[in-house]
Amino acid sequence: MPRKFWLLILGAVVNATGSAFLWPLHTIYIHDYLGKSLSVAGMVIMLNSAASVVGSLAGGALYDKIGAFRTIVLGIAIDLLSLAGLTIWHGWPQYPFFLLFIGLGFGIVHPAMYAFAGELWKEGGRRAYNALYVAINLGVAVGSALGGMIASLSFDYIFVANLLLFIVFSMMVVIGFRDAGGQGKAGGVRRQGPETGNDHKYFAALLILCFGYLLCCIAYSQWTTTIATYTQELRVSLKQYSLLWTINGLLIILGQPLLNLFIRAFMRTIKKQMVAGLVIFIASFYIASISEHFYGFAAAMAVLTVGEMLVWPAIPTVADQLAPKGKEGFYQGVVNSTNTGGRMIGPLLGGWLVDKFNMQVLFNVLMFLFVIAIVTSLTYDKGLKKGAVIRAKDAASMKD
Repeated sequence: MPRKFWLLILGAVVNATGSAFLWPLHTIYIHDYLGKSLSVAGMVIMLNSAASVVGSLAGGALYDKIGAFRTIVLGIAIDLLSLAGLTIWHGWPQYPFFLLFIGLGFGIVHPAMYAFAGELWKEGGRRAYNALYVAINLGVAVGSALGGMIASLSFDYIFVANLLLFIVFSMMVVIGFRDAGGQGKAGGVRRQGPETGNDHKYFAALLILCFGYLLCCIAYSQWTTTIATYTQELRVSLKQYSLLWTINGLLIILGQPLLNLFIRAFMRTIKKQMVAGLVIFIASFYIASISEHFYGFAAAMAVLTVGEMLVWPAIPTVADQLAPKGKEGFYQGVVNSTNTGGRMIGPLLGGWLVDKFNMQVLFNVLMFLFVIAIVTSLTYDKGLKKGAVIRAKDAASMKD
């Protein structure tokens, strides 16, 4: 890996750690400390996600216009000002106000980092996105664990710790990437580019792929909403439920090298990797649907984690390969906004299905969503000329 790619990975860990101090505790803080209803808390989080969607699309487009460094610095500036304000004023209504801008800044930074990863390690292919995916999850695992400990002392410390880590991330970006200048283009010709007049076909392929990704994110979000509530009804303790996410984080961090060996041996195309992951997703939700105890849900989470390790890094990899030259950032912005959109829609859809029907109906619907995602994964590139989208180095990873 190039030295600057390692710096980007380290920055991603620091950024994710700081963010994970706060985001798992939003509902608890709004409900228990600010005295607002769960509905109000849900609305605040939805507005934060909506701002992140807007930021993702803006950040991707800005990456293509002004480059990685300026885009990331802009997102950081918005987040720094918002976090500083939140550290000083975290009452009501300041909390949702600052949270809105935190979502906007985070949305700008995230797709720029993914597009920048493809730029810094061009020959890395899917390995670049695997590395960034693992780094972010490492930060989430560390931040979530430390956040609970810090919050038990005082919530005020959470805001301070989040701000300090973001200052560290800001310094890493300014010092490490200032020579990136205004150019954020990956360089190298992937195909003939905009002058072919067929860019709409590549964007249509991305939209088909992202539709399946949206369905996956809707289903995945149930683990933090409806399935979380369902486990409580089955007398799975909160401590045990938290342990499920520890399992998730440890498997991602420790299991990725072994999974990479398996992928190289048996799944030499991105498409095979995605379909295998989606089938594993279906298996995990089936296991969860018949589970009545902690160990059943732990098994479902372990299987789910293997599926996400196959699918989640594959999506930005394909988006990078589909992107016309000069639109890499915009395509990553669409991918990131799809993820956030799924997390917005998922809790509403899942809650409605459980209230209207029951959990078993929800599980059946979720498994059907993955079936649709398999179809989109198999067909998203059917309208493209064989091999036209691919950089020569990555040709093997895109063919059927």
